[in-house]
Amino acid sequence: MMASSRIMASNDVQSPNSDIPRLEENLQQPPSNSEHAVSTNEFDIPKWKSIIMVVSSFTIVFTCCGLNFAFGVYQALYEAMALKPNTPFTGASPAQIDLIGTLSISLMTMGAPFIVAWAKRFSPHRVSFVGGIVFGLSLILASFGTRLWHFTLSQGLLLGFGTCSSYMTAVTVAPTWFTTHRGLAMGIILSGTGVGGLVWAPALKACNDQIGFRNTLRLTGGVSFVLVTAASFAMAWEPRTRAQLQVVNAARVSRADGIFNVPLVDLRVAKSQRFLAQALSAIFQAAAYYTPVFFFASYAATLGYSTTAGANFIAISNACNAVGKIVIGHAADRIGRLNSLFMTTLLSAVVTLGFWLPSTLHGQTSSSQNLFITFTIFYGIFASAYISLFPASLVELFGPQNFASVNGVLYMVRGMATMIGTPVGGVLIRTSSTNIGPKAYERMSILVGTLMCAATVAVFWVRLEAMVGTDGKQRWKWKL
Repeated sequence: MMASSRIMASNDVQSPNSDIPRLEENLQQPPSNSEHAVSTNEFDIPKWKSIIMVVSSFTIVFTCCGLNFAFGVYQALYEAMALKPNTPFTGASPAQIDLIGTLSISLMTMGAPFIVAWAKRFSPHRVSFVGGIVFGLSLILASFGTRLWHFTLSQGLLLGFGTCSSYMTAVTVAPTWFTTHRGLAMGIILSGTGVGGLVWAPALKACNDQIGFRNTLRLTGGVSFVLVTAASFAMAWEPRTRAQLQVVNAARVSRADGIFNVPLVDLRVAKSQRFLAQALSAIFQAAAYYTPVFFFASYAATLGYSTTAGANFIAISNACNAVGKIVIGHAADRIGRLNSLFMTTLLSAVVTLGFWLPSTLHGQTSSSQNLFITFTIFYGIFASAYISLFPASLVELFGPQNFASVNGVLYMVRGMATMIGTPVGGVLIRTSSTNIGPKAYERMSILVGTLMCAATVAVFWVRLEAMVGTDGKQRWKWKL
């Protein structure tokens, strides 16, 4: 169906929906940042509507992404249960348990092209509402699991689909409501990931201790259902985009038309060196990024910390996550988004190899603990900033006319990389009856650091490609 729409557009005999590709191409352009666009767009929108959009989108990110980023609490709990008889996780390896969280995080972005297409074809609030139902239901279903694969399907696969449906709708619709303040608005919305992890991690730990993990899953399922579905009612395209979409949808032959018609990356863009460089940076960074997040609590236990302290490490990391996205995002508007992307990726590699790796080599000592605390703080600040800077850099690299297609494909690529990188990191953990200390995570820390170094090189390549003009010549630019 994706190819057929383009073929029909070029035929001499026009079909009823032959204008759809051209109309959809116009919709790939986000609102302009020009002064004229501001006077006719953002300033014409009542301020309260913009505020509601930010609050609602933040609520969705806070709930869906926050719970996903707090999975480390369950990772540590399930690993402990794996050592006990007659539990759903008895005998399971850290990598097998990690697959639960990895599936959810990966699917959060892998389905991006389809979710965006559905949000355009149907109303955004419907897509997000369905996501809220699936999200809450997946946690409740997980509470009845008796085998590892039950949790993999419910708390992993199903939760990932619910997250993607609500999260991708929110972060796709929200930017259309802003022009001059888009960076600040998206920084606030995406900080919901860190704020959510900050709140959910200690809350999950406390609930698991007081009412058990099954009742905790049911409780969070009910709460998340209410929060996400309520916030979904505010999901809507801004008036100009909505009017254009109505024209596109009116030209479709049937209601089912366009459901699987996702925007393809232009072949010339896909074959360009800057696309290859950005794709490589996305792959390497995504393969590394979530691994420490999922294993913070488990690694903290090897340093002698309690399970409560382990949950607090997750909370600290997520708090730094929120601060980093807002502060670095604001700084990026001044020094350049690609410059900021390069610096944050480089510093992510430095803090991993400079703090986490040495922490794994000194045993259960105060030195190891101090190194890990430092790593937790700075990794949360710098590594998370990549997430908010990444989509903003795509507009500058590929132009607004290619934003939607490139954004969807690269988000899908990031999801696939996460699905590979994080489980591989779990496999590298070397634990035994005589080796349960921090050194068991040495190879994991090396993997994460190496991948971040590779991502840094790729981002630097992206910056070099961004200096190439239309004449093919490279000219140095400080602010990119």
